[in-house]
Amino acid sequence: MEKEPEKPWWHAGMTVFGEVIGWIAAPIIGALFLGKYLDEINDSDPWYFLSLTALAFIITTIGIVKVAGKYMNQIEKEAKKEIKSDNTDNK
Repeated sequence: MEKEPEKPWWHAGMTVFGEVIGWIAAPIIGALFLGKYLDEINDSDPWYFLSLTALAFIITTIGIVKVAGKYMNQIEKEAKKEIKSDNTDNK
């Protein structure tokens, strides 16, 4: 089995950064544009804008918690593998 080429040291950090930024930017930007649009159509300034922005904040928070949990589990698995391989190497 052929080994995958080793990724640069910064690759993991940029992957996490990209996922977190996606969870921040997409819901907020979508809510801002949609809220302004709906407020203009319904003459309800600023209620749709504020409601959708609050909803986007909740969605963003849930998304960031999911990303953090995913990477925490990944780090724990890698740490367990290292401990296991260290124990077998020392015997």
